[in-house]
Amino acid sequence: MIVEYIRYRIAEPQHAAFEEAYQRAAGQLGEAEQCVDFELARCTEDPNAYILRIRWTSTEDHLEGFRKGKHFAGFFAEIKPYLESIEEMRHYQVTAVAGRGGSTPTLYEWAGGAGAFDRLFTRFYERVDTDELLAPVFAGKDPQHAEHVAAWLGEVFGGPARYSTEHGGHRHMAHQHLGRGLTEQQRRRWVALLADTADEVGLPSDPEFRAVFMYYLEWGTRMAMIYSGPKPPPLPETPMPRWDWGITPPYRG
Repeated sequence: MIVEYIRYRIAEPQHAAFEEAYQRAAGQLGEAEQCVDFELARCTEDPNAYILRIRWTSTEDHLEGFRKGKHFAGFFAEIKPYLESIEEMRHYQVTAVAGRGGSTPTLYEWAGGAGAFDRLFTRFYERVDTDELLAPVFAGKDPQHAEHVAAWLGEVFGGPARYSTEHGGHRHMAHQHLGRGLTEQQRRRWVALLADTADEVGLPSDPEFRAVFMYYLEWGTRMAMIYSGPKPPPLPETPMPRWDWGITPPYRG
């Protein structure tokens, strides 16, 4: 992943035309397979200063793929009148320094913290033990199994890194599913029963939280099925997946 920044200085009478040109050019960026995302911003202290940020899959994909591909001509035709207004056009490598501010609660905080996840999975596995379809899957589970899964989801949703530091992280979770041969019927039952339990224990019911919650359950259970199948992929060496409002694991084609 590489980030390109293009800095423009656009005189006030041209602001509207400039933004409209990029609105049209955005269609070409949106269709380019080398483009991850993009954003045009105008400076509040200096309204004539604009910055275009484009994330490309790589510098080579931008220069050799996009610029020599079918979408470049249409893109360039729209922004060509503003080439002389460019003050900088460079590619930047993203560093490990990244994070989030405190203006928005994490999913972990919004759900109610450790207590909420402990209640959720304690009650969930009580229900699992009497569920005809799921009880055989979890027969002989560790007595702390509910606590461990609560630590997993808590970390995934932005809480403390307990599962990574105490239970082996992403690789360990994937390993737990090897050879289990989970079925689609069991997967769907797991999702439905956990969603019902979330209602029972009083997890937040707002559409925004529940949308991310259910999105994760679909992703997580489908990954579990992949690793439980006859030809699982190599165990992941990646850090724990992290989910947030509108942020999920990246697409990997």
